[in-house]
Amino acid sequence: MALDGELLVLGIEHYLRQQALVYRATDLAERAWVDGSASWPDVAAVLAEAIMTTQTAAASGAQDYVGAALAAQGVDAAFDAEVSAEVFGGLVDSTLSLLDTLILAPLSVRGRALDAGLSLAEAQRRAQLTVVTLTSTAVADAGRQAEGVAGVTSPRTRGYVRMLVPPTCARCAVLAGRVYGRRAAFRRHPRCDCRHIPAAESAPDLTTSPRRYFDALSKPDQDRVFTSAGAQAIRDGADIGQVVNARTGAYGLAGAGARITPDEAAALREGRAVGRLRPVAVDGREVYVTTEGTTVRGLAGQRLAAEGLARLLGDRYRRATTPRLMPESIYELAEDRADALRLLRRFGYLL
Repeated sequence: MALDGELLVLGIEHYLRQQALVYRATDLAERAWVDGSASWPDVAAVLAEAIMTTQTAAASGAQDYVGAALAAQGVDAAFDAEVSAEVFGGLVDSTLSLLDTLILAPLSVRGRALDAGLSLAEAQRRAQLTVVTLTSTAVADAGRQAEGVAGVTSPRTRGYVRMLVPPTCARCAVLAGRVYGRRAAFRRHPRCDCRHIPAAESAPDLTTSPRRYFDALSKPDQDRVFTSAGAQAIRDGADIGQVVNARTGAYGLAGAGARITPDEAAALREGRAVGRLRPVAVDGREVYVTTEGTTVRGLAGQRLAAEGLARLLGDRYRRATTPRLMPESIYELAEDRADALRLLRRFGYLL
């Protein structure tokens, strides 16, 4: 069965319930941060308790959701064990406890912003955004983690399919409909709102397409989500995964899968509100390049291998010595569309 009808409705309804919990928690978080005064540890302690309660609520419906999703695929979940929602209260993606993370992270963000010469108002804004992001991600993760555990407790699941919730970013769009094994971790970025759709062993075609999402966007939205050059490359036939993943190793941008805080992202962008590629000099010309996909295991690396390979310090595999151009530079250098297609194929964007 396809990812539509009853199964899709179940996924959306579950998402809306989860998102209501996220909104409730982030509203508390936004109002909790005032100025980071000496009272912040006490305020953070109260907020942490509220977050833990909300995390437990987010996890509590996981097994019912997985059971209903499997039933929509004609399968009885037959769970082997019961998921304990309480254990998800307090979980956070950090080596620190939820409370310590809430106390230290925004203060650290504010301090670094002030050290960088930013205004007090901007430093406070970034600290508040950090609190909100931590809260949002912690609550959403509790629900997702519980869904993953619930899936493992049913012998009838083979894993899950990633469901996008538009509007979404290019990083998530390229993962749309991908089927993951039941033990695979759910990859997400801060404030990501993608969800699991449990997949039964008897539903091998439970998929959706990243290209369908791309085609459903208007041209301005395609350019906004995938960048102008990236979107044009996709419209010209480039593989959407190659285009998006190329930006993981692009100079001047953070890794697509990196779990970074807002202030760290701003630091990587050198204080800019929006990320921007940085050109590098190649043969005396300023171009945009990426290291993504340039090892012998990557499509671009295989196509550029004849021009030379080398193993760089710390690399496990040999890598193409020819820099892999980003779509931005391909369109700038191409003499015409035919030449652009040739370069897109050469650098591994066309399959």
